[in-house]
Amino acid sequence: MKAKSLLLPLLALLASCAAPLFAQDETTAAAEQAQAEAQAQWDAFMQSLAWKDEGTGELKEWATIEIPRGYRYLDGADAARLMQAWGNLPSEYEGLVATNDLDWLVLFQFDPSGYVKDDEKDELDADKLLEQMKENQAAGNRYRQEQGLPPMYIDGWAMEPRYNEYTNNLEWGLLLRTGDNPQQFVNYETKLLGREGVMEVTLICDFEDMQMILPDYQELLLGHQYKEGKSYAEYRQGDKIAEYGLTALIAGGAVYGAAKLGFLGGILAFGKKFLKFIVIGLVAVGAGLKKFFSRMSGREIVEQPKDTNAS
Repeated sequence: MKAKSLLLPLLALLASCAAPLFAQDETTAAAEQAQAEAQAQWDAFMQSLAWKDEGTGELKEWATIEIPRGYRYLDGADAARLMQAWGNLPSEYEGLVATNDLDWLVLFQFDPSGYVKDDEKDELDADKLLEQMKENQAAGNRYRQEQGLPPMYIDGWAMEPRYNEYTNNLEWGLLLRTGDNPQQFVNYETKLLGREGVMEVTLICDFEDMQMILPDYQELLLGHQYKEGKSYAEYRQGDKIAEYGLTALIAGGAVYGAAKLGFLGGILAFGKKFLKFIVIGLVAVGAGLKKFFSRMSGREIVEQPKDTNAS
């Protein structure tokens, strides 16, 4: 009887110790299932996009881009869906080209501002431009705050502005970070001057990988071709002239572009590990998980008025 009286409390103790373990196993199983469902919905969203991995991509009525082996292209509509799914503000795009593994990508947006004169090509002062952009970033951060996005900070040049008068390309790279996150990323901008405006090309990549990526990026841009009658060399007297020059093209466009593209830069700064983190982190969302991914697939994305000032 005495042995039995000692055994009962012992069994109770073991049961009390085992209960949290069983509960923990159930929680882990639920988390793994939610993660699997989240990943499946993300995969379904990515498959819903009309990826093209060969031939030529149309950049609407303005230009075309060759799609090299190892890359894939989205038209403007699907590029907008993907960018908004990644947490960026609604905007219009001419198209997007990314590596097959999405380690880095290139966005194309056309600004029909008119023919930009390049008479400031010898007057680009990198120090003054950077100072001006940092001052203007305060306005950019107010815009981001209105949209519920964290502030963005310009830490310096990843590459100072330079203009190629033979190809009529203006390019530079900004070193950026968002909020309290110390991780830096690069928005590398190339402006391809045309007869009726500027094709604004943004390379988004990890800063540490930029120098390795740049040769591939430059080679990719060799496949950009303005359509007949749209190139810079086809300017004719009487064409619309832009109200700004190269300096304003850098100082103004960089801040507005950074204000829109901060979150994606943060994703690519962490690469695939960060994408996995998003899926794992969403396990805690619970009932909101399916709603989040239905937004990603476009079913609940709220259409916004077109932003005619987007750069």
